[in-house]
Amino acid sequence: MCGIIGYVGGRQATPILISGLRRLEYRGYDSAGVSVIDPSGVTGDGRARVVRCRGKLAALEDKLTKEPAPGTTGMGHTRWATHGRPSDENSHPHRAGSITVIHNGIIENHLALRAELAASGAHFSSETDTEIFAHLVERAVQSGTTDLTTAVRRSLAKVRGSFAFVVMSDKEPGTLVAAKNSSPLVVGLGDGENYVASDVTAILSETRRVIFVDEGEMVTVTRQGVQITDFDGKPRVREPKTITWSAVQAEKGGYKHYMLKEIHEQPRAVADTLVGRVDLEHDDVLLDGIDLDPERIKRIVFIACGTSYHASLVGEFLVESLARIPVEVDLASEFRYRDPILGRGDLVVAVSQSGETLDTMEAIREAKKKGAQILAISNVVESSIPRLSDHAFYTHAGPEIGVASTKAFTTQLIATVLLAIYLGRRTGALPRERARELLAELLQLPNKMRDVVESGAQLQVLARRYGHSHGFLFLGRGAQYPIALEGALKLKELSYIHAEGYAAGEMKHGPIALIDETLPVVVLAPRGPNYDKVVSNLAEVRARQGKVLAVATKGDAEIGGHADDVILVPDSALELQPVLTVLPLQLLAYYVADFKGTDIDQPRNLAKSVTVE
Repeated sequence: MCGIIGYVGGRQATPILISGLRRLEYRGYDSAGVSVIDPSGVTGDGRARVVRCRGKLAALEDKLTKEPAPGTTGMGHTRWATHGRPSDENSHPHRAGSITVIHNGIIENHLALRAELAASGAHFSSETDTEIFAHLVERAVQSGTTDLTTAVRRSLAKVRGSFAFVVMSDKEPGTLVAAKNSSPLVVGLGDGENYVASDVTAILSETRRVIFVDEGEMVTVTRQGVQITDFDGKPRVREPKTITWSAVQAEKGGYKHYMLKEIHEQPRAVADTLVGRVDLEHDDVLLDGIDLDPERIKRIVFIACGTSYHASLVGEFLVESLARIPVEVDLASEFRYRDPILGRGDLVVAVSQSGETLDTMEAIREAKKKGAQILAISNVVESSIPRLSDHAFYTHAGPEIGVASTKAFTTQLIATVLLAIYLGRRTGALPRERARELLAELLQLPNKMRDVVESGAQLQVLARRYGHSHGFLFLGRGAQYPIALEGALKLKELSYIHAEGYAAGEMKHGPIALIDETLPVVVLAPRGPNYDKVVSNLAEVRARQGKVLAVATKGDAEIGGHADDVILVPDSALELQPVLTVLPLQLLAYYVADFKGTDIDQPRNLAKSVTVE
């Protein structure tokens, strides 16, 4: 949930740390801080200098102009509060004696450890679980441990939970020690300098050669190099990877907000996700070397959270329709707590944009214990969830900085379409002719998406018209029902307006009581087998003076007589319609939030990657 970055080298660390934190602020923005030390001893008193404060990164930058932190080794942190309210005292880094620590994650046994440390004389200056780890390492150092790496290793043995720690010691001022368990961590390799971060985005402007730290690994970082071991001290060797996308991709590119830029990037992202996966010669799909045998798959279970859960619900419709394999969809946060019935005939599809969602990771572990096969769908190469799974399908959305997911969602939809076609061709449920039609339409989809995202002016007008409303209702049938859920979620996340997504047929079973002349009702009504039933739902809303915004297919001459406003999208195959109908809902949520003046890229109380329960 928090963003971390560390640097060891010959340059001044603070500007590098601040630059990295700017790219990590989407991971948390309750507070920020840096700790820097000068290994040469030329500046400072030999102790790491900590500068931190509550608020966004700009507040820290202002503070650093008055309280500079010189030195060539350091680490920075941007926080999303879990233990302890947002405050100066709870901001990272945390210090205990000669030790400074930053942390992403949660120490589950923090209460017992705090009591133990307090009983032995430790004094705490914050409410955080992170400060506990600083005291553990300091105690190990005071007990005679000879080096920082060993002190961190001994302290890790006492800790339970999900974490990525970075630790610095006044006694070893040119060294950072990092450790990972269920929270993201990456090492960057430079020339006479090295880096550690929670996200590769933070260090791309400095290096593209990286090593993704695996579960249960520690890293000792100096100017001279990087040493990786497991928690028991056994060495591990891994070749660095080269990141192909640049830091420029993570910038706004002239758009007002990252989110608007990412909405407009969706045609490109979908095209990139399709590249190399559509086999027109054989009317088939290629899944990057993944070999799934449908004869071994008796059932598919999608597990995901938030927006990824909505993509999974669409996946249920697609796989059952095209492959005729039974599908269930579960919220990962609930999955493992009900002792799910799973076995060798089950394929669990774990969907996570970041590949680090802790609830989904724990659900995978539960599924693996029960013998299920795991396929991960993720946007982040070498993230934890794909590495934990038997198979990995990577979308190619590129870095998504806006907290509210857009291009990650549409590329997840494409991933489920490709999976459904792949399975359908192998079960025999999808005829070759129909597969050929779908694949041809898939290749045309980016151009159709471009038509929609470039017609945002109408959505700006509608946002001003309905932006004062106190609530919205989103309705859809079939595969459009999850899109209604996603549209409602986007509006809630960005504008803080209460919104509900409902299956259109359920409207008369309760939500119809909400409808009056003040309630905008967004109805997904593309051409298809459910069209007439959706039109009847529109009539029910209009009869109660509700305001109807319909998302419909271009060329539909009927829909205008049933709606106050109509947003048109290009015609498409039924299976691909969700990729198009979600785009106006993203734009509507964006422009309503912009009209209201909310913080679009960093909505209150939210973080991009949820790595805690």
